[in-house]
Amino acid sequence: MSPEITPNDTPIETGNVGKVLVEDNQPVKEGQSLVDLDPRDLQAKVDQARAALVQAQSQVEVAKAEHLRATVSYAQAKGSDLEAAQATLEARRSSYEKAKVDYQRMTPLAERQEISALSYDAYRNQAEVNEGEWKVAQRRLNSLRQEAEARKANVAAQEARLAQAQAGIAQAKANLEALELQLSYTRITAPVEGVVTRKFVETGQVVQPGQGMMTLVPLHQTWITANYKETQLAKVHPGQEVEIKVDMNGMVLKGKVDSIAGSTGARMSLLPPENAVGNFVKVVQRIPVKIRIDEEDAKKVQLRPGMNVEATILTK
Repeated sequence: MSPEITPNDTPIETGNVGKVLVEDNQPVKEGQSLVDLDPRDLQAKVDQARAALVQAQSQVEVAKAEHLRATVSYAQAKGSDLEAAQATLEARRSSYEKAKVDYQRMTPLAERQEISALSYDAYRNQAEVNEGEWKVAQRRLNSLRQEAEARKANVAAQEARLAQAQAGIAQAKANLEALELQLSYTRITAPVEGVVTRKFVETGQVVQPGQGMMTLVPLHQTWITANYKETQLAKVHPGQEVEIKVDMNGMVLKGKVDSIAGSTGARMSLLPPENAVGNFVKVVQRIPVKIRIDEEDAKKVQLRPGMNVEATILTK
């Protein structure tokens, strides 16, 4: 027969049993709710995780806006402002060179007193003014270049903040999914279709992870375990036809040999026998043989774990 399945195979959180939705010997469908645990603590954590996710998303939006602002500022500093300063510098340099050449050309004339001292001073003053404007333009260009580098560094910093904020969203989503998964464990459902047997959980009881609450027997997944003597298995192999007589109603079902166990039943028992040297008595051992019932015949009767049948293997 099929092994028993406990519904607490699904991981659950420690908590109080809120509702027990089934009774002993009640048939259930796969996915049907069996037990509800009190979800309030986990629900509060889920709500907090959702709020943290919303906050992380808002931080990403702020980081995106700051990154865009920094990018535009850097583009402006690198583009129009820098180009204008470069053009101004070139214009000031040209003016200074022209004034310098004019001043140098007037110097010999002033020495020969061919021009007045007033005119000569005007040329000299103009050269000095243009030189000062040229140096100011140089400092302005250097300042703008430094500012562009600073804005470029700010863009990189904003990119790092944006990446950190996006990582915060991923972490918040992972936390939320983990908590929602734990919240889903507060509703324990049937893993397979079957019949509830040995229910030993009650409303209000405190349960721990891994604690059994009931046994679910899938009656549609049944097989026969027949223990044959080792002397009877010489001609037995998987695939042979089997006739199965059910003691409950005398019905005869058809099946096939599925497999033969790799050890005797005595060797696999809880306390296998130990044969001391010199005190050995030969006993014919029995080996379990697994027999599957044909699908059509399996629908005719519901066999339950522990029932008796007589299985005859047709070896010829």
